[in-house]
Amino acid sequence: MTTSPLTVFGVRHHGPGCARALRAVLERLEPDLVLVEGPPDAAPVAPLLADPTMRPPVALLIYRPEQPRQAAFYPFTSFSPEWQALLYALARRIPARFMDLPQAVQLARRVAGETDIDEAPPPATEADSAAVPVREAPPDPAREDPIGALAQAAGYSDRELWWEHQIEQRQDAEGLFEGILEAMSALRDAASGPAPEEEGLREAHMRQIIRAARKEGFARIAVVCGAWHAPALANPGPAAPDAALLKGLPKVVVTATWVPWTNARLSTRSGYGAGITSPGWYEHIWQYAGSATGRWVTRAARLMREAGLEASPASVIEAVRLADTLAALRGLPQPGLTDLREAIQSVLGGGDPAPMALIRDRLEIGDRLGEVPAGAPTVPLAQDLAAQQRRLRLKPSAEITTLDLDLRQELGRVRSRLLYRLKLLGVEWGVPDRGAIRGLGTFHEFWRLQWQPELSLALVEACLWGTTIEAAAEARTERLATDAADLPALTELLDLTVLAGLPAGVDRVLARVAERAALSADLRHLMDALPPLARVARYGDVRGAGGERMQPIIESLFERIAAGLIGACASLDDDAAEAMADSMAHVRECLDLLDLKEQQVAWRQVLHGLIEREGVHGLVRGWACRLLLEARALEAPELQRLAGLALSPVTPAPQAAAWVTGVLRGSGLLLLNQDGPWRALDAWLRALDPDIFTAALPLLRRAFSGFEAPERRKMGEKVAFLGTEGGKGGGGDAGAPDLDPQRVALVLPVLARILGLERSP
Repeated sequence: MTTSPLTVFGVRHHGPGCARALRAVLERLEPDLVLVEGPPDAAPVAPLLADPTMRPPVALLIYRPEQPRQAAFYPFTSFSPEWQALLYALARRIPARFMDLPQAVQLARRVAGETDIDEAPPPATEADSAAVPVREAPPDPAREDPIGALAQAAGYSDRELWWEHQIEQRQDAEGLFEGILEAMSALRDAASGPAPEEEGLREAHMRQIIRAARKEGFARIAVVCGAWHAPALANPGPAAPDAALLKGLPKVVVTATWVPWTNARLSTRSGYGAGITSPGWYEHIWQYAGSATGRWVTRAARLMREAGLEASPASVIEAVRLADTLAALRGLPQPGLTDLREAIQSVLGGGDPAPMALIRDRLEIGDRLGEVPAGAPTVPLAQDLAAQQRRLRLKPSAEITTLDLDLRQELGRVRSRLLYRLKLLGVEWGVPDRGAIRGLGTFHEFWRLQWQPELSLALVEACLWGTTIEAAAEARTERLATDAADLPALTELLDLTVLAGLPAGVDRVLARVAERAALSADLRHLMDALPPLARVARYGDVRGAGGERMQPIIESLFERIAAGLIGACASLDDDAAEAMADSMAHVRECLDLLDLKEQQVAWRQVLHGLIEREGVHGLVRGWACRLLLEARALEAPELQRLAGLALSPVTPAPQAAAWVTGVLRGSGLLLLNQDGPWRALDAWLRALDPDIFTAALPLLRRAFSGFEAPERRKMGEKVAFLGTEGGKGGGGDAGAPDLDPQRVALVLPVLARILGLERSP
């Protein structure tokens, strides 16, 4: 490891064992310079590490100001060896420098598209780089996953288990880094094929930084790098080849800052190639090295109790004892995560694996969100957002929280406007929770809030629209209105603009809606455009948006829909009929929101015209019947007559099944109060030939699949009742042949299972 005055420490980027051993060795070595694998572009913001308000996990963000999507994150947490090396240098007042190939060069070398932070990059190698946008991914297994290769060589199928046994539970750091250097040297020697070009450039640049430090006269240089790079840096060799390799590399202008990070983004399941499977566990053993077992089981028990599960103190004691026993049986000095999982599931969970999913998410990974100093460089848009978050008492959190906003209060309205403006800018901090239980009137909104690290980059990207949230949202709205592809997209944008409280944006989008509505010839587009307009007209006054301006547009669109719908429904195939039924539901939604007497009468007339038109697809005719039934504009005898016609023997089975599917769309409670459709359906099924019945059965099963199991059971009971004497035997034909009860008894269980009507034992 040591070639005086140079000492190279190969580490795992987020490993508490490496971090603890590194800190101990640095205390003994007392270097006068610390070089860390990281972006030299971050030198201006590196001093912020000394700020007491900096709380990991955090990440360095390096991006191009003119193209913010071209960016790289370098995550750090409290147990990252690089983080501990930097803190050591700050505490000893010795210089610390980043030495990786600058992102100014790396971003310049990447082609457009590969740098888009929202696209899924190839996975990073474990010991390659701590940056999220990663380099080339060579096919050699040793390069892709050095730790996995070492674990496999040691006979382990689980790389994390090998790492925990060899590093995290290691009692003495003596010889650790020499062993890592030797192992990585062997892996590099055995690697097949040439090294990737990007890897060669990065290692050449790091060697150049080491040589420059030597020339400055530093006597004891500590180099902290990914374990894979350690053999390439231990003996820098002559400078000429590296200088030739780095000569003439392109550069771009970049900016650096610190952003909050989360434990979830440190985990491998987030797609971070240098991630770890259980950052919450690693943080725990970093903080409580001497008492990790008891504290971990206690935290798990507390979490289970908060979720309403039983976890007594006596069970905690038994789980700790079991974990200790399992570790002893496996020859380990102390329980690891595998031992604790098994003990918690066996004792606290009673063998049930379900609670382990909660422990996995909340403890093993965790929801910690880091903090960066207020003095960290930020774009004006981020500064405006931070000021509004403080003023409105909306603190960002990595945990999913529910926010209930009362729009009758000024605070609720202002909070809602902020969240919708961010949504317009593509900063999805909040998601409207339309599934929340309301019961509090139309003046309440429910949001699910969760701050993700990528939102910091989204704010940088949104800066091109303005320097404040309001101004940027106005400019973004104008561009979206110009680029909207069709009328439904425009009306959705109008709805969002009203909710965001942007009066000037509303005027611009409304003008585009009126213009596009006058020119649109697609009837479905007109129908799909109605619900957002209706929401604005219905709820706009809650926000002072003047929803009355929507009324003339809605009436104009409806007039064109009523005039053309019957003709547009002729000769539709199955897919087109399904789409048309969805659009018809949008018209119904609009009329339900608004009290438009004339339009409601006209809509019922159109629906009556559809159900009598033979050339209309069965699904559309059945759905028209259902809409009239819900509007109380179709009497039971008339529905039974229509069902008899639609399900008559002369009607092709697919069209008859489609009619049934249309009638069954929506809630099943209304249909349970009608006898006519069930009698007609029963008679139709009885009259089908066996081959036709077999062909129609999948369509019918799909029609009933949208109902809940209790609804399907009630429907089955209703049909059974209609076929009894109490139901006046309406289910069968007078001339139907007598049935053999024994043969019927064989068929009924199979049919009940197909229809999902079997009873629980």
